[in-house]
Amino acid sequence: MKPITLQNYAEGKWIAGTGGMAELRSAINGDVVALTSSQGLDFGAMLNFARTHGGPALRVLTFHDRAKLLKALAEALTARKEELYELSYNTGATRADSWIDIDGGIGTFAVYQGKGRRELPNERILIDGALEALSRNGTFQGLHVYTSLQGAAVHINAFNFPVWGMLEKLAPTFLAGVPAIVKPASATSYLTEAAVRIMLEANVLPKGALQLIVGSTGDLFDHLTCQDVVSFTGSAQTAAKLKSHPVIQRESVRFVAEQDSLNASVLGPDVTPDVPEFDLFVKEVVREMTAKAGQKCTAIRRALMPAGLLDAVQSALIARLEKTTPGDPRDETARMGALVSVSQREDVRARILELARDASIVFGDPNASPVNEKGAFMSPVLLRCERPWEARAVHDVEAFGPVSTLVPYKDGVDAIALANRGKGSLVMSVFTYDTEFARDVVLGSGAYHGRIALIDRDSAEESTGHGSPMPHMIHGGPGRAGGGEEMGGIRGVTHYMQRSALQGNPRVLSAIVNRYVAGMPVEEATQHPFRRKFHDLPIGYQLKTKAREITLEDIEHFAHFTGDTFYAHMDDVAAAANPLFGGRVAHGYLILAFAAGLFVDPDPGPVLANYGLDNLRFVKPVKPGDAIQVALTVKDKTLRKPDQGEVRWDVVVTNRDGDTVAAYDLLTMNAA
Repeated sequence: MKPITLQNYAEGKWIAGTGGMAELRSAINGDVVALTSSQGLDFGAMLNFARTHGGPALRVLTFHDRAKLLKALAEALTARKEELYELSYNTGATRADSWIDIDGGIGTFAVYQGKGRRELPNERILIDGALEALSRNGTFQGLHVYTSLQGAAVHINAFNFPVWGMLEKLAPTFLAGVPAIVKPASATSYLTEAAVRIMLEANVLPKGALQLIVGSTGDLFDHLTCQDVVSFTGSAQTAAKLKSHPVIQRESVRFVAEQDSLNASVLGPDVTPDVPEFDLFVKEVVREMTAKAGQKCTAIRRALMPAGLLDAVQSALIARLEKTTPGDPRDETARMGALVSVSQREDVRARILELARDASIVFGDPNASPVNEKGAFMSPVLLRCERPWEARAVHDVEAFGPVSTLVPYKDGVDAIALANRGKGSLVMSVFTYDTEFARDVVLGSGAYHGRIALIDRDSAEESTGHGSPMPHMIHGGPGRAGGGEEMGGIRGVTHYMQRSALQGNPRVLSAIVNRYVAGMPVEEATQHPFRRKFHDLPIGYQLKTKAREITLEDIEHFAHFTGDTFYAHMDDVAAAANPLFGGRVAHGYLILAFAAGLFVDPDPGPVLANYGLDNLRFVKPVKPGDAIQVALTVKDKTLRKPDQGEVRWDVVVTNRDGDTVAAYDLLTMNAA
């Protein structure tokens, strides 16, 4: 098959490199499958195009609008994913490997579009935290907000996940309103280029929102500014080189690094060969050695177990590995594909030689070339380190392939210390049924690991396992893992935004965030707010109800009717001895019920449903004979469907003296 010539996508058009073409070879048979080059690109112009076209076009969209873009892109990729699967075979990936990459990436888009619609406002500013009182009378207050950076995100991705690696960065970037320039690793860039074509052909992205470099980045870094972000996945050596670029230092360019690390999996000291956790551990180590031929930044490189179980674990692992022979990934019987390239295989072999200084090979021949001579196939290799505290390479050297080392420990304290010898990792997994040991691991090792997967017989069936970063959770880690974070739900979106502290009068703050801020001028209701449709409710529209006295009879009736006869409501002597109350008080939920009775309009109207309360606090007790009054204010609005919208109401319940006794957010769905 004639190799394809890959193209860059720059300044709104596809451009082939003008020379210096690199040959990209199939991991299966060594044939040239693509040619690639980025020569001739104007990298400064690409950044400028992103800033002047893509950025402004994305920033005028709300979070919900951007979420819709992600949904449309996910649908476009899903419709044509078989094209990507076919190309993926040449990377050495089996169908199962490609599912992690392709469907996993699309799934990340799907998660982020859902989170964008559910957890973010239909706005362009994101509020961070609560209002801060900065003055006695409330005329000067503080609020933290996030706004979109006005530069571009440069995504530099690794070869092992050419689709997921791109999409897990693009999802939070686009949701933040920032354009991206994607630079995939050359070895598998033909798969990334195909995915980018599908997204662009969906014709939903603004021009300049997405650009692609299939080759060297040239002088791209020379043109970065403080408004740009570099998000990198790869080796620690490359990350260090990029981070030390003088422009990165001078301009304080944000640099997010996700680096390969020596991830550990620990078999708990409570485990014996006859309990489920033993088999779960063995299966997981083998899966992490063989999925993507071990070319995962989250793969288990060090398998830790009690010294007394070393032989048993080794035997169980070998029994499984003997059934896992490499093969052509198009062959459905193949249990493991190839490494991405012959040069990658040679690098893995060299790393195994280093590891062999501290450990002995107990399974696999790293120098064998199964399947064929031209492909990048190799067998899984299992090593055994008898004296882990005397070892260096086991804790410092990573063979980025189907390689793992058995590491025995003396006790739980020793296990934690050995896990931390990796000097920071993306993930650590713990197979134990002992909750005390699980807690000890988190307290003793949490500072060294970005994610800790706690797997046992109760969670195993639904667990995503050791090596699967989920878009809801952070992906990254300290030290050797790069010190950065990606994903983590909405946390990942804020990595591409600037947090600013706003200080001013509530009237001004409210106008900026388009949300009710306590202390701002309100519009007194001339019509009951429940008689108004969604679009006819302005922010700050407020109803103040009449007062209602709460009697002892009310409290006793509520107690008997609900069954809540707690002594503070029913026993004069015991309630009087309570230092918080000094006498009988009304139920908190009685206050809520009576408050609703004060502000609810009973007739059919635009309010379709009341579906929850947020941030409920009972601030001050209400005693018999006191009266309550409610201030109901439109706090925020989010259109959910063309004919329906969510209204968030600020509810403050006060007593006869004007003191707040309860406060909460009420959520209703209103007809638009």
